[in-house]
Parts: sequence; C-alpha cells; structure tokens
Amino acid sequence: MSTPTVTVAGTHGAGGADALPYARRIARAREEMARRGVDALVASVGHDLPYLVGYHAMPLERLTALVVPREGEAVLVVPRLEAARVVPRDGVFALRPWTETQDPVGIVAGLLRGARTVAIGDETWARFLVDLLARIEGVRWVRGVDVVGPLRIAKDATEVAALRRAGAAADRVAVALRAGEIPLLGRSEAQVAAEISARLLAEGHDTVNFAIVASGPHAASPHHEPGSRTIARGDIVLCDFGGTLAGYCSDITRCVHVGEPTPEVHEAWGVLRRAQQAGVEAARVGAACESVDAAARRVIADAGWGEHFIHRVGHGIGMAAHEDPYMVEGNATPIVAGHAFSVEPGIYVEGRWGMRLEDIVVATDAGPERMNHVDRDLAVIG
Repeated sequence: MSTPTVTVAGTHGAGGADALPYARRIARAREEMARRGVDALVASVGHDLPYLVGYHAMPLERLTALVVPREGEAVLVVPRLEAARVVPRDGVFALRPWTETQDPVGIVAGLLRGARTVAIGDETWARFLVDLLARIEGVRWVRGVDVVGPLRIAKDATEVAALRRAGAAADRVAVALRAGEIPLLGRSEAQVAAEISARLLAEGHDTVNFAIVASGPHAASPHHEPGSRTIARGDIVLCDFGGTLAGYCSDITRCVHVGEPTPEVHEAWGVLRRAQQAGVEAARVGAACESVDAAARRVIADAGWGEHFIHRVGHGIGMAAHEDPYMVEGNATPIVAGHAFSVEPGIYVEGRWGMRLEDIVVATDAGPERMNHVDRDLAVIG
C-alpha cells in the first residue's frame, strides 16, 4: 500500500503569517538551485531542515528528509510516529508519513525521479546517501551547503533578534560568574560546569551545547573537558559556554582569576582585551573575513605572544554553534550585513595557564554589533 501525501493545512495557528518566513526561504533556495543548476534539494538531520520548514528531525535510524524540487511541491518525508511533531506550514510543504513496514529510501528516490543534479544536506547520515546512490542512477550529487549556505550565512532581523536574546541569557550567567555567585575555590571543574549548565537552562536556554571550565594549566587547552581537578587559589579559570534558545545559539567566554593574578597574567590579559577589540572593530561590512583574524592576531603577535595564539579568531553562529562564515586566514569572503560570528582570541601557555575572551558579533551597515555586553576585564575573586 502506498503512503499518502498529506497536504499541510494552516491548522493550529500555524498557517498564514507563521508560514511566510519559511515560504520565502524555500523560494530563495529554489532561486539558488536555479542559479547552480540543481534540480532538487534533500535536507535531513541537521539545521538546514528547521531553517527551511521549522522542523528539527530527531537523529534516529529512521529516515526524515525534505525533498525540494526546483519546481513543484516540497515534500517532508517523516516516520509515521514522528508526524505529530511536525508543525504545519500552510503552502510551504506537504507531509508524507511512512510506516515501519514501508521503504522511506524508496519514497525519497521516487520523489527525486527525473532529477539529474541533487544537493543533499551535509549532515545527512551516510547510510541513507549510500542507499540512495544504489537506487538512483545517473545523478550528480552536490553538497546541500552550496544551496542553503548562502541563505543561512546572512541573518535577517528576526534571526538577529533571536541571537540577541540568546546572548542576553548567556550574559546573565556570565555576570553571576564574574560576581562570585558561582563558587569556584575548592570545587571541581565538572561541578562548576554543571552549575553553569543549570543556570543556562534557568535563564531560558532550551539546551546546553557546551560548558568548558578549564582551570590552571588546563586552561592552556582551548577545548578542555571539565574534570575532577579542584580549583585552587592562584588559578585562572577559563569558562566558555553556550546553548540554544528558541532555535538560535549563544556562545561566550570569560575568565576569572582566583586571588590576585601575577604581573605576567595581568599583562597578557591587557593584550588579549586589546586584540579582541581590534578584531571586533575590523568586522565591518565589505572587509574580508580573514581581516578580523589578522587584526586580533597582529595585536597579540606585536606584544610577543604570537606563538601562543593557536586557533582562528572566530566562527559563524546561528542555528548551529559553528557555521559559516569563519574568521580565519585564507577566507577572503567579504563580510555582509547579517553575518554573525564569534571574535575570540586566546593566549595559551602550555603547562601553566591559558585565557580567551569571546563575544558574538553581528555585522551591520552601521558597524559591528556585539550580542554580549558583560564586562571584559579579568575578574578577580577570593
């Protein structure tokens, strides 16, 4: 028995204006498909799917796939047991549920019949792509990011507002950290990370994406996993954390010193703060992405710490914690209004200490706008 295609109606308050942003995104995706000679787009798990239709697929072994032909109706293929989670979007897509005894790969292959070039989402599970390759001959497969990436990279006003809300919620946690309301001395990194995570949720985040707490010599590892080390007097404690609030991400890094810092640490923090400011000021519409990295890196190198800055200065952010554009040497992509990204230079002295200072920035025609407003001085407690 074939699975029926159910045309989604604007019920439960989900039609009308609620559907318009998604209808526009589908239309823009089709324009990009036409420009690139792509006949169909397939979006599965990952962030392209919620961006296009507002539905976030669970990463199950059951296939979920949105098939968007260049012309004709977009169809969202979902497991029958997940169909109730789909919010209808009037005029945006049709819903095609499949039951446990049906063949979802065959359904998607049927929807792609006649397509010669297909863009498939970058985060689609390989098992489903391998099965599709066996079902469809003569198709040229390209990356979905080539189609959806140019849409997602520049945030609209609604998305910037969402980033602003997420940033403000993370700021409230950072303020508590700097004020000493999150105890550090005598606690393990893991305990502090757990409290930061709980506070992110209490401040409105739906999920916690990460909570790095790195103390003393551990702070020299940029992506340290919080562990059992007990935070002691004389430690610098690097806290990098963020989550997702209403579909958009936060990401902030602040450092706290337990007791008075040494002259070396104090001097290095001054360099780091100037470097971050230089990176933010360089983030202007029309400038190359790599110029943001270069501006921050130049300050650190000129101060003699260049070999201790070991990563790019920033990454894009939006529905995903890391996405285009990347602020790194070699990326000559011009910054446009709506680009959202971190500016997070760091200085890391292996075996001794490390520090990083991070804010999210959105490029606007009036200049760079920070999404984070917490004091950027090195906080000293205890």
